[in-house]
Amino acid sequence: MLNLKIAETFRNLSQLFEIRQDNPFRTRAYERAAQAIEGLNEDIEIIAQEGRLREIPGIGEDLERKINEFIGTGKVRAYEELKKSFPDGLLELLRVPSVGPKTAKLLYDELRIQNVAGLESAIAKGKLKGIFGIKEKTIENITAGISLFKAGKERMPLSVAWQVAESFLKPLQDLPGVKKISCAGSLRRQKETIKDIDILIVSEKPQKIMHHFTSLPQVQEVIASGSTKSSVRTDDGIQVDCRVVMEKSFGAALLYFTGSKNFNIKLRQIAIRKSLKINEYGVFRGKAFVAGRKEGEIFKLLGMEYIEPELREDTGEIELARKGKLPKLITQDDLRGDLHTHSSWSDGNHTIQEMAHAAIRQGYSYIAVTDHSQGLTIANGLSVKDLLKKKREIEKVNNTLRRCKVLYGTEVDIDSQGGLDYPDEILKEFDIVIAAIHSGFKQSKEKLTHRMLKACDNKYVHIISHPTGRLWGTRNAYEIDFDAILTQAKDTNTALEINSFPLRLDLNDSHCRRAKERGVKLAINTDSHSIEHLQAARFGIAVARRGWLTSKDVLNTLPLGELLKAINK
Repeated sequence: MLNLKIAETFRNLSQLFEIRQDNPFRTRAYERAAQAIEGLNEDIEIIAQEGRLREIPGIGEDLERKINEFIGTGKVRAYEELKKSFPDGLLELLRVPSVGPKTAKLLYDELRIQNVAGLESAIAKGKLKGIFGIKEKTIENITAGISLFKAGKERMPLSVAWQVAESFLKPLQDLPGVKKISCAGSLRRQKETIKDIDILIVSEKPQKIMHHFTSLPQVQEVIASGSTKSSVRTDDGIQVDCRVVMEKSFGAALLYFTGSKNFNIKLRQIAIRKSLKINEYGVFRGKAFVAGRKEGEIFKLLGMEYIEPELREDTGEIELARKGKLPKLITQDDLRGDLHTHSSWSDGNHTIQEMAHAAIRQGYSYIAVTDHSQGLTIANGLSVKDLLKKKREIEKVNNTLRRCKVLYGTEVDIDSQGGLDYPDEILKEFDIVIAAIHSGFKQSKEKLTHRMLKACDNKYVHIISHPTGRLWGTRNAYEIDFDAILTQAKDTNTALEINSFPLRLDLNDSHCRRAKERGVKLAINTDSHSIEHLQAARFGIAVARRGWLTSKDVLNTLPLGELLKAINK
């Protein structure tokens, strides 16, 4: 939780500096620091206590001091002072996609718009029309951005939900008397966005558990407090519910509160046909308790194999479970490498050697360093001359490694017509080529589809990266003919990526299931720009599991030799 708060503070500072037209290097420094802190896989307070803040990319003396100030006081004085020179609602306005710092300043200067409500009202009254630099298309984009902003306030990304949940689970699981603890609800089913968080606990001291739960430091408001159930709201406005149940009912309660609603209804119908009653307290025959301690015993009693939480959506999994034909879902241990990462050669924060050693710590046997291509100058894309230097560095790093192979790769840009940013004579030299769209998101469905089809048709392209282009809370997926892309991908032996970066999760679970049904291979990658980002593979695995994928459906579960053969058929 503290990581997110500090990252948000630094991002706000960056945006306010940009509005004030401050030093652009200073503005970018705060944004880079925010991104690095968001990507940390450990508590920043522990990093600070151990004196390791300077090890975080982009953190120098000044930002180290501000981080320590926030840890000690809960705020940064420089930020609090800077906020006073701006309208109260301006930062909220900056959360709306298509409203950047310059647009926010223009809206305030011309119309005194300083919050989302004021922006909505101005659009409804037609006040934005005619303002210099704001065209009809801009107004359409801002209107769509407001919808995204509202959706983002109602639900949070899976990655944020897990951070919030773990901030509760860790202090609760160590309490005396806590025998079992688990998340339930949509978080346990690993949905890509979560509304609130459910926690179940087995304990014989429920009142003490409830008191500790409602007294945790991140709790801003106690919504309800009872002897076995309480609800709180964090200082970020996230609702967390906690229930204490009897040990003999834990499995039944976990099953019931995990859901989904339709899944539970179907189970109850099956139970009724077997003269059973199932609820959060257990399974009963008449008044007699017959099961409930573990989920597995309930599934067995209902005549089916265990159904993993990610599949519990009533989309055919119950029928297959009754036949014993459920797929064996992929796990994170099945991954042998990451095929989409960036190094300091382009816009990454770490060297190739550092990325390789981080991959070894992940237990990987290979990692592809796929820096951006030359046309993407905003991401410091590599010229052909730079590529030769990078390749030599990879060869040197590989000479020092025993347990991991660094693959020479690129994330080549797909241009507005479907062409690639490097010619074929350059592309053929790479071990792995990922092609991606990074601009022209507002082209028609036909043009965007054509660009992807043409990229698939290039014999040197192995994977299409983040195929729908969405960024959660910022940009909706662009419209493409996904069936046509699946057909082309299958015909050309081109894999599609599940981009695990927390704000992408692109492809989504329904795309994955369709790809599996059509025989198209997937690759679970992190799009890492730092060593910490490699941890995000867990979220790609979550998407894959919800998409019914097994290890056989995913390219980077293959040993290196088999992988290279598979992509070069």
